[in-house]
Amino acid sequence: MSSSQSSLVCAALAACITSTAGVAMAEGELNLYSSRHYDTDERLYSDFTDATGITINRIEGKADELIARMAAEGRNSPADILLTVDTSRLERAKDSGVLQAIDSAVLEDRIPANLQDSDNQWFGFSQRARIIFYDKADVTEPPLDYVSLADPKYKGMVCHRSSSNVYSQTLLAAVIENHGVEAATDWAAGVVANFARDPEGGDTDQLRGLISGECDVSISNSYYFARALRRDVKGVTADIDRIGWLFPAQEAEGAHMNLSGGGVAANAPNLENAIKFMEYLSSEQAQAYFSAGNDEFPTVAGVPLSDSVAKLGEFTADTVDLSKVAKNVSTAQEIFNQVGWK
Repeated sequence: MSSSQSSLVCAALAACITSTAGVAMAEGELNLYSSRHYDTDERLYSDFTDATGITINRIEGKADELIARMAAEGRNSPADILLTVDTSRLERAKDSGVLQAIDSAVLEDRIPANLQDSDNQWFGFSQRARIIFYDKADVTEPPLDYVSLADPKYKGMVCHRSSSNVYSQTLLAAVIENHGVEAATDWAAGVVANFARDPEGGDTDQLRGLISGECDVSISNSYYFARALRRDVKGVTADIDRIGWLFPAQEAEGAHMNLSGGGVAANAPNLENAIKFMEYLSSEQAQAYFSAGNDEFPTVAGVPLSDSVAKLGEFTADTVDLSKVAKNVSTAQEIFNQVGWK
């Protein structure tokens, strides 16, 4: 990018932040605790700094470790913002008392109500759809929704992540919210009965299992597959044409969405800058970059998708209140234990 192009980008972003946040530009610092481990997020941070003059100091780590650290630091915590992945972790941070409610008309207006905390302690900024993938050579009638994964006709065909994974926990928590505890228990037991192997690996490993022939049906977050469409992912991209996909429950509640988001720390020393950064993450430029840089879906309506994400097709997303879903996670873990989902 030339210096003139760079200046234009910064000027456009500065104008967007000023109009979106409705606050004056100001220098200063922002202390960010983040469990998002994506190198592509660097552009989000640098553009914000270039546009505002606010320096971002980062501490990165696993979500639970960062939440525990903030709790231990208490009133002396330097944290201004916590960024993390999955609603269950955002709700865990809220329950731990390390976040605070904020008053932002910008966030209230731009972020859909079901993708923000009912008490304004956290907001979602990007999403990943939980998609059903299948081996096109072996599966002529793939399951059209999550519930169908428990159908005995898929016995010995299903690969999935472990019950300790937050994606698994939140999906079952959503099934509880949408269908009730009894139906969710029956579903989990049915899926266990259909496993091709014991749960293992990450989302990309579930896709690799389809290509290796270890399983015929699996679930993965959309951005892992979109990433393999955009660039080479070992064990997936070379044979990606073998994999079919569909957005589940399109005639019912819609596809389950995993959320990435953040909240302002309970004892934020740079409160004004923290709110400004949160509002920046809802700007069109930042939202577009979540899609372009990390193959995610924006949470703000009308933001263009990157080519890799757009290739997945249009779909209906589940609009269940994710604050309610997060409260079902402990029940979901009890069900996993009960049915023997390892």
